[in-house]
Amino acid sequence: MAQAASLKNNPWVRWGGVVLIAVVLLVAPLVLPEFANQTIARIGVFAVAVLGLNVVMGYTGQVSLGQIFFVGVGAYVTAYGVNNDWNIVLVFLLAVLIPGIAGLLVALAAARLGGLAIAMVTIALPIVGVPLAKRLSEFTGGSQGTSARFSDAPEWTGLFDDQWQLYIVIVIGAATFVLTRNLVRGKFGRAFGIVKSNEAVASSMGISPYRYKVLAFTIASLIGGVAGFLYMVVVQYTSPETMSFGHSITLLASMVIGGAGSIIGSLLGGAYYVLAPQLTNLIDPNLTAALQGAILLLILFILPGGLVSLPRLWRRKRGGGRPGGSVSPEPTPPTSSSPASHNTQTEEERHVT
Repeated sequence: MAQAASLKNNPWVRWGGVVLIAVVLLVAPLVLPEFANQTIARIGVFAVAVLGLNVVMGYTGQVSLGQIFFVGVGAYVTAYGVNNDWNIVLVFLLAVLIPGIAGLLVALAAARLGGLAIAMVTIALPIVGVPLAKRLSEFTGGSQGTSARFSDAPEWTGLFDDQWQLYIVIVIGAATFVLTRNLVRGKFGRAFGIVKSNEAVASSMGISPYRYKVLAFTIASLIGGVAGFLYMVVVQYTSPETMSFGHSITLLASMVIGGAGSIIGSLLGGAYYVLAPQLTNLIDPNLTAALQGAILLLILFILPGGLVSLPRLWRRKRGGGRPGGSVSPEPTPPTSSSPASHNTQTEEERHVT
């Protein structure tokens, strides 16, 4: 275990791993078939969406059932901007900022609430968002939805469309994950954790629970806007169904299955969101919902911490139930008749004290 820990903390090993991942991400789109590229791109889109939900629920402990609403808003803003020939950089900024502003306004009102109250507020977002998108047909295309083709590969790249789209998802998604990782591992992440564990303790330490709840909700909304932009990059079509309450619940289940409060868990959650329906449809299309519910219950019973906790469970089983991964022999207590043993025990007690 000590050798594994030293290798993990070795900067050469860490940077070697980063370089290896970068090479794989650069080469994979060029060698994988079209269907694989499209599937991986969709996994990246929903991994970003799960990441935003993880910030507000996994790291801060708030209950949010409306994350899909911000994904839908980001998708609609992207489609509207593209169809009106706006600059693509401006479209991206607006697709992120407008959901962020909407999330800030909701958070300012809802963050003072707790438990079921804030859950009810966030539930209202997709429930209201779907009919609102249908009514605002001038901007959203109404019930028919709207499409926007803007992510076809430029001729100078020599790439196919699926390769180009996957590269866009990789670049923007990776940047979002790195920024979020730095955030939750810094002072803001520590403050989020204290607010999640005990708000009274956070207040006594000078950490405002209200302020950090608003911050977490706003960041989650911004990340939702990023996911909405990437959704249009890959799917190139959105409708009111995009932000339906059913998708919001699936997004929540994906976060739980992947692992709450985990960056890697967000990636696993995105994979579940995309792959689980495909697998259950292969078994029986009429039992898709039932099979997904069974998968959720099975994973929660076996891995309460989500799929991200699987390596820890494996290490404990190999180590005979000890978290450290190895079984050490039980120490032999010193006999009272041995002065040397008595002196050794005293020295150890003084060292622990």
